[in-house]
Amino acid sequence: MTPQSNQSGAASGSFDPQHKRVPRLKYARDWQSLLYMAAFPALVIWQWLYGFSVALYLILLFLTLGIGVIHHNHTHVRMWHGKRANRCTDMLITLLQGHPTCVFFPTHVANHHRYKHGELDVARTYRFAAGDTNTLPGYLLHPFQAISVLYPAIYNWLGRMRRYYPGVWRYCIRQYVLWLLLWTTLLTLNPGKALLFVIVPQLHGLHWLLATNYLQHAHADGAAQGRQAGSPIAFARNFEGWVNPLLFNIGLHTAHHEHGRTHWSRLTQLHEQQYRSRTHPAMLERGLASYMIRTFIMGTFSQRYRSQSLMHSDANRLPPPTT
Repeated sequence: MTPQSNQSGAASGSFDPQHKRVPRLKYARDWQSLLYMAAFPALVIWQWLYGFSVALYLILLFLTLGIGVIHHNHTHVRMWHGKRANRCTDMLITLLQGHPTCVFFPTHVANHHRYKHGELDVARTYRFAAGDTNTLPGYLLHPFQAISVLYPAIYNWLGRMRRYYPGVWRYCIRQYVLWLLLWTTLLTLNPGKALLFVIVPQLHGLHWLLATNYLQHAHADGAAQGRQAGSPIAFARNFEGWVNPLLFNIGLHTAHHEHGRTHWSRLTQLHEQQYRSRTHPAMLERGLASYMIRTFIMGTFSQRYRSQSLMHSDANRLPPPTT
């Protein structure tokens, strides 16, 4: 993805944006990503200088969700045509997210997308002590449980990079240094403001980023990734509604899993044309908020509102062949 210079154009003196290395977005819809990335530090700086605002703080917390999704999307499909612009974006997301961007490859692309919530997915929701659940305590605990298995995977991956790809290792270490330098600097300037306006919102965003795995896969069928074409797709839950235009189509999870290198702006068409009709009905939800209220709040008090696991469910099996 290194920009290619147009030698004939340069020789004639004509303006060539590639030769001049002007950053160019691959997809116009990523202007929304850039807007979120600019709004987050702007709100932090405003409140740092002029004081706490409930309305602005709520927007800040929402933007931490968006930054997490942007982090995810930029890992799958690089935002820019040029390598330099993409690396600068890695560093910026590291500062905004409060965690290095490089960790998404070993934990998400090489693990979760490879195994699709199956038995080899190290952070599969049914792995931990409580087993295959979909409850409020399970949702709240999942990020902490996931960290306990993801960070050893990250550590091992970094060790392999240091041995075999030292350039990649140094790039990742620079991200860690940049993140820790930001927190150290802000805590030195004003510990209270650093915690309130930067660290707590970033931790909120990281919790949501990890908990999204639970929303999308708890009570899904972890064996469904091996089924034949045409069978019910039950390894991922999909959310429709406002969550998608606001958070970069993060709810259209089956289409994303099946087309991991497709830009997020194209998932709506894929979902509607190829996957919605084939997805198991229990894995289709009209909206994220209504699902969470029904499953995690109402389901706490009434069995009627609790979801049912699709793991090893006969409803997911292929029908017997007709004779």
